[in-house]
Amino acid sequence: MSNPPASDVGSSATFHDPTGGGFPATREGRLLFWIAVAFSVFQLATAAHVLNLPSQIVRSFHVGFLLLLAFPLVAAAAGWRLPWKSLAWALAAASVAVALYQWIEYKPLILRAGDPLPRDIVFGVTALVTIFAAAWLIMGPALPIIAGAFLAYCLFGQFLPAPLDHRGYDFAQVIDHMTYGTEGIYGIPIYVSSTYIFLFILFGAFLEKGGMIRLFTDISMGLVGHARGGAAKVSVISSGLMGTISGSGVANVVTTGQFTIPLMKRFGYRPAFAGGVEATASMGGQIMPPVMGAVAFIMAETLGIEYYEVVKAAIVPAILYFASTFWMVHLEAGKRGLMGLPRAELPSALGALKQGWYLLLPLGVLVYLLFTGYTPLFAGTVGLALTVLLILGGSVALGLPGQAIRFVFWIGLGLVAASFFRYGIGVVLAAAALLVIANVFVEGGRRTLAVCRDSLADGARTALPVGIACAIVGIIIGTMTLTGVANTFGQYIVSVGQNSLFLSLVLTMITCIVLGMGIPTIPNYIITSTIAGPALLELGVPLIVSHMFVFYFGILADLTPPVALACFAAAPIAKESGLRISMEAIKVAAAGFVIPYMAVYTPALMLQDGGPLAATVGYWPAVAYIVFKAGLAIALWGAAVIGYLRAPLAAWERLLAAAAAFTLVAALPVTDEIGFALALLVLGLHFWRTRARPAAA
Repeated sequence: MSNPPASDVGSSATFHDPTGGGFPATREGRLLFWIAVAFSVFQLATAAHVLNLPSQIVRSFHVGFLLLLAFPLVAAAAGWRLPWKSLAWALAAASVAVALYQWIEYKPLILRAGDPLPRDIVFGVTALVTIFAAAWLIMGPALPIIAGAFLAYCLFGQFLPAPLDHRGYDFAQVIDHMTYGTEGIYGIPIYVSSTYIFLFILFGAFLEKGGMIRLFTDISMGLVGHARGGAAKVSVISSGLMGTISGSGVANVVTTGQFTIPLMKRFGYRPAFAGGVEATASMGGQIMPPVMGAVAFIMAETLGIEYYEVVKAAIVPAILYFASTFWMVHLEAGKRGLMGLPRAELPSALGALKQGWYLLLPLGVLVYLLFTGYTPLFAGTVGLALTVLLILGGSVALGLPGQAIRFVFWIGLGLVAASFFRYGIGVVLAAAALLVIANVFVEGGRRTLAVCRDSLADGARTALPVGIACAIVGIIIGTMTLTGVANTFGQYIVSVGQNSLFLSLVLTMITCIVLGMGIPTIPNYIITSTIAGPALLELGVPLIVSHMFVFYFGILADLTPPVALACFAAAPIAKESGLRISMEAIKVAAAGFVIPYMAVYTPALMLQDGGPLAATVGYWPAVAYIVFKAGLAIALWGAAVIGYLRAPLAAWERLLAAAAAFTLVAALPVTDEIGFALALLVLGLHFWRTRARPAAA
């Protein structure tokens, strides 16, 4: 229940996590710890339908728990003095009062919707004040200021000149719209946070406690640790694997980065490059199927499509993104003569799998359920239940006499887990309860129970920034639904796009990156997709491609100077300037900048129908062609940026490679032909010039 040592979380923890990375070892800290456990238990009970409440009540309790935990935890981590700490607890109590009011007055509030009482307005204003305050504490001023500007537009927008003005709305109408019903604070983002997102965060917390990070690291070390530049390649693979259970880029930086950044530095990589590789690979976790970032769940809910459709659109770009990062570190290693680690010092990938294969079972079941049409809520519940059974069952099995009895035990536990599909969650809950009791009496069992308890608390704490961002961004969405302001900006994008779709895409990209300098990926995606998504659709861009375009640049904003949150999180670990790390990161992440543009002009890159190429040559030939072209463009861009291929590149070779990459990305007449010709020229000349050199391993 206490803070982990600095060596476990890194000196960057306080930078990105105002909660201090844990719970204080005080009486107050223990209270907050158990509030966090209660929060997770509440979410599990509602997800498993052990506790059946209306969706509006679940959402309001979710927000109430978030703020109850956020205010005192930040105050404790920052060491606030008594008067300010008392204020934090008062704000937390006010947040709980709002949630209880929504619960007690649930039916009367429905009956008087649109005609709020004075006390409804009081509680509505309280909800807004506490959410703004919590967002400011957890994420800084940028997002609350943006949301405040939207709220002010609702109240005073009628005084603006056309076409920005609206008809005007009464104060009570604005408060009612924002704080009751499902259009404002309790809209789609907080619905997704209170269901899918929280479950998957908890799922990742349990897997991490169960040893998944070590498993991923050992597999990565065993696979590529011996290769040229093996230290950086371990970073890319382990961060990509971490992305399968954690959609938070910054969280990936401070978990895998604790091991990979020092390892890269020790084997000769520059600190800025090491930090840039880790930041780039970690941010890619949000686009890495099967469990992508929280945005993927919001996207599926917003577009009204199955989650696997989002995964389908993301899979090829995600592979290209990580392949690009892998290629960049390979070239950097060749340029600087950085060799891998001795095989004798590396763990066996096969041995790691043999030892920890069972940790992959819940992930495999999760993927199967998501891709066979089950809802993310159902898949997440099943995956989490299996993880808990495995963790609890592991310590019980160790206490059983004889291998045969253990074998029978695991078969029986597997049958119990499988019975979930026929008999529901009750069977799994009963099995979990029996395993909890058994763990009290077996050796090491109490330690296992403590791990599960800590996972519940850590999952709730990790969910704070995501949940609070979802709550405050509801104000922005509420403004758009009330006033229709999104149409104004959308019409501007459409008018620009009538002359040049490329300029519309650039305008949308700049909006994403500028917004991303101050706000997290989730609100960035929600704001820009609401504004730009319909506009790009009107310009002929498939809807899911336009949303993925916005999603990608929202992620890349965390790598883009001057803010570059992921890079500054890596800075204390790398002992290098966050700005220098950011400059390296945007070079390493080149694929992330070009893939969205290529997908707009050729949707087959995201496995979507449409586009002139698919209409001409057919769907699957178009997919093969665009993947090959994207891969070649990425390879050439990497060579141009690093200045190395088989040997160091001359200046004219770098210029030719960059020109070839650019023309392959552009989707204009004859640019592909020019790009392939330039690629053939530069590769042919380079290999001819270096033919006497032996190829590096």
